[in-house]
Amino acid sequence: MKKTELPIRHFFHTPGQDLEKSFAWKKVDCVIKDHQGQVYFEMEGVEAPEFWSQLAVDIAASKYFRKNGIPRTKSEVSIRQMVRRVSERVRTAGLKQKFFSSKKQADIFEKELRALLFSQRGLFNSPVWFNYGLHDAYGLKAESPCYWFNPKTKKIEMRDEALKHPQVSACFIQKIEDSLESIFELAKTEARLFKFGSGSGTNFSTLRSKHEKLEAGGTSSGLIAFLDVLDRGAGSVKSGGTTRRAAKMVILDVDHPEIEDFIQWKVREEKKARVLMEAGYGNDYEGEAYRTVSGQNANNSVRVSDDFMKAVEKKSDWALRARLTEKPLRQVPAEKIWNQISEAAWTCADPGLQFKDTINSWHTCPEAGPINASNPCSEYLFLDDSACNLASLNLLRFINRDGAFDAHGFVQAARVFFMAQEILVDDASYPTARIAQNSHDYRPLGLGIAGLGAFLMQKAIAYDSDEGRAWGAAIVALLTGTAYECSARMAAHQGPFPGFKKNKTAMLKVMARHQKALGSIGWSTLPEELQALTEEVWRQVITLGKRHGYRNAQATVMAPTGTIGLVMDSETTGVEPEFSLVKRKKLSGGGDLRIVATGFLKGLERLGYSLEQAQTMQLFVEMNGTLQGCPDLKPEHQKIFLTAMELTPEAHLRMMAALQPFVSGAISKTVNMPRESTVEDVSALYKRAWSLGLKAVAIYRDGSKGSQPLEAVKAAKSSRLPKGDVVPDAGLPKCFECGGPTELAGACFRCTNCGTVLGCA
Repeated sequence: MKKTELPIRHFFHTPGQDLEKSFAWKKVDCVIKDHQGQVYFEMEGVEAPEFWSQLAVDIAASKYFRKNGIPRTKSEVSIRQMVRRVSERVRTAGLKQKFFSSKKQADIFEKELRALLFSQRGLFNSPVWFNYGLHDAYGLKAESPCYWFNPKTKKIEMRDEALKHPQVSACFIQKIEDSLESIFELAKTEARLFKFGSGSGTNFSTLRSKHEKLEAGGTSSGLIAFLDVLDRGAGSVKSGGTTRRAAKMVILDVDHPEIEDFIQWKVREEKKARVLMEAGYGNDYEGEAYRTVSGQNANNSVRVSDDFMKAVEKKSDWALRARLTEKPLRQVPAEKIWNQISEAAWTCADPGLQFKDTINSWHTCPEAGPINASNPCSEYLFLDDSACNLASLNLLRFINRDGAFDAHGFVQAARVFFMAQEILVDDASYPTARIAQNSHDYRPLGLGIAGLGAFLMQKAIAYDSDEGRAWGAAIVALLTGTAYECSARMAAHQGPFPGFKKNKTAMLKVMARHQKALGSIGWSTLPEELQALTEEVWRQVITLGKRHGYRNAQATVMAPTGTIGLVMDSETTGVEPEFSLVKRKKLSGGGDLRIVATGFLKGLERLGYSLEQAQTMQLFVEMNGTLQGCPDLKPEHQKIFLTAMELTPEAHLRMMAALQPFVSGAISKTVNMPRESTVEDVSALYKRAWSLGLKAVAIYRDGSKGSQPLEAVKAAKSSRLPKGDVVPDAGLPKCFECGGPTELAGACFRCTNCGTVLGCA
């Protein structure tokens, strides 16, 4: 079959024009100070596009610039320099893979990618910026064993130089066997992943419990004993060499004999930490209290089946089964386990839930085995021993001057990023041969979005509204459709992923299911052009997929966009609503000002409020931290400006439910719950998530972490904070690196001062 041309064309740059000269550039001094005023990071004369905020430049320079080994300058000193090393390596790799039909096509693609990166329309996940292009651009090396697909031998091979084909995926899922060798092999592999800035998730249900016998006699040490060991290892490795904590997910099936101990694990450790804090030990994440207890370096999730959920409804018993024989060891009331889950989540925000049968009903490759686990934030759900590189598009950069959504620009950006991610798959290395093989054979990718909350607020649309959910669903449907259409075209060009043939029937059924879900979107509130474009894209997905197959087994996830969200100036993370109407604007050379969120002010303008009215409401927000109760805001507009903690938990769930049918993976999002929520509220929320068809869910109840030093701000007409004072955060932990305030980004805490992503929420 003759290869077809890929959809590579000029769009974001003008042919013949010097791309970088089309941007205005500035040089700024970067200073990040900790909560005591001491300099945490400093660099003078950093070059960046003129419109990038000081915070975006600070975070890019401190987190992503290579700090040593750079010829002449020792460190990278420019956004231009950082972007070039990545985009040029993508171009070079694409040519080697014969991805491009000509050097001219490769040049067009590279300029399109660079334009998107400079303009903050999108960004790759952090490991790309930590590792990619360092060998080509600067000749840097890193002696570390890794595995990659050798296109000449068509085999997975080991090499000792990790930067020639660097680790670029943020998300890994690893399998563990019921043996000491496998347990400690996992510890070694996790260390490699954390070293280069990635996260890992594992389902530990294969491990025998402390109630089961060993072949040599005696009983197993049990699940929790080994989880403690692995937790300590994760806590000691700096992720990517820049952030203190590694990202890790621990999952257990609900029929494991130690399920009750697992559910209570973090609850017990949290109690210990609180006792130590009361005795005078530090209450931050890096304080003596939390460093002394275990279980603090991972998100925990319980994997529940439809049968278990039905057993809870019927109040029947549930069997806990031996790992080797699968015979019941004992019967426990399902409702008892469920209540323990709800109470533990109420107490310390863990465990979250993953819905086994819902996840596998959307599985594109069931012939390769079931989906057992996820990455640390639960958005990547796929085969054991697999990896996924992420990228996210910043919705704020696709709002035209007239306020309209630039759907065609969004489609072009999605295509460019998705093709770049595809190139990365075989240009990267992996920590094990099995992960390298599965990455080559199934090629799962994770394209997503950032800034949904700010996007809706700028358009003066309530996050908790039918229109808001329609916009979210339509954008994600267009994203996933564009990705799979592009994947089908790449399959026509280079062949489908090797595992496609045996999974063809199942994958086409999933594609048809995605397409059918378009009928659930409230199109009547959206532009007709958006509906027509989305429906046409999905027609192409089905038509081209039947003809050529797909190059990638998965296409999209809704990631938390922790650090990259700050670098993109996306204002809000992932698909989260606005976290706060009061922001900190960093100034060149250090210091900051408190300002009102841009989305809020643009939303007021769109609603027709005068400049004078907007200024009055801005003052109200600066003094109260919220718009609720502001007499100048019309009652019918109050709902538009609700923030994450002001929205009901149901509002969070309904947005997730609107998006989920159009996502290959899942949604990394925290359902915020007020402090006064009850255990019964958590129970009802978890049941509601299952009934809505979500694949995974996690909650965060204000006040459920002992490391929270401050109460959430309560807006009241009688309360007034002097202008310029810092509004207390919503009861979230302080950053362990610089002591700055944090906000929830998906399932993690993100420092809004230095960009560090803390341990998991």
